[in-house]
Amino acid sequence: MKYLLRLLLYLTIALTTFSLCSVLLTRFIPVTFTPLKFIALWENRGEDALPLRSRWVSLERISPEMVRAVVATEDNNFMIHSGFDFDAIKQAIAERREGGRLRGASTISQQTAKNVFCLPSRTWVRKGVEAWFTFLIERCWGKKRIMEVYLNVIETHPNMYGAEATARYFYEKPASDLNRYEAAMIASVLPNPRRMNIGAPSSYLTRRAAQVRRLMAQVGEIDFDRPPVEEKNKEK
Repeated sequence: MKYLLRLLLYLTIALTTFSLCSVLLTRFIPVTFTPLKFIALWENRGEDALPLRSRWVSLERISPEMVRAVVATEDNNFMIHSGFDFDAIKQAIAERREGGRLRGASTISQQTAKNVFCLPSRTWVRKGVEAWFTFLIERCWGKKRIMEVYLNVIETHPNMYGAEATARYFYEKPASDLNRYEAAMIASVLPNPRRMNIGAPSSYLTRRAAQVRRLMAQVGEIDFDRPPVEEKNKEK
């Protein structure tokens, strides 16, 4: 029994150390490879498949409109939560109990942790690993780095990842020049990038992008150098 407990302790220490080192390392280097990319590349293989398109750029080289678009659609409280939006989770559970459709309540931080550090499975073990890495990146990376990594690893089309590669392929311009319409269109496909096509938008995608633009107007400017808490205090 003591041997098993000791083994469990050593294993816990090893996994904790490995995860912490992984987070600290990716705090400073471009995240150009993720488990999702490898698996998706295998699933999307074939004669008609696009080659892998992914191009890392710093957040300063991504349009603020793109940042606003993903905050508006994916995580309204991104700047003020600590990785988990418990209000959104409670609302999703309440809507489900009332007979509504089960909708996701994952934050941008959780999605980033899942894309970078987890396999794309639907198990409680994966959710636990995702929660642990979400906790780590919130404390080791900060909001600006989380957004930077997120906008570079999101899947927007089969075998296509990140705002820069998407902007250059569909709009023939760098991500820094994306306007509100284009950013809203990219953000609109994120729930299902393998079925919704930016290059040939359906009527549903067009309506969704219009809704995203309205939400973007409500989000306003996002300043990573000035926490929202300070702004609230100034208003008081």
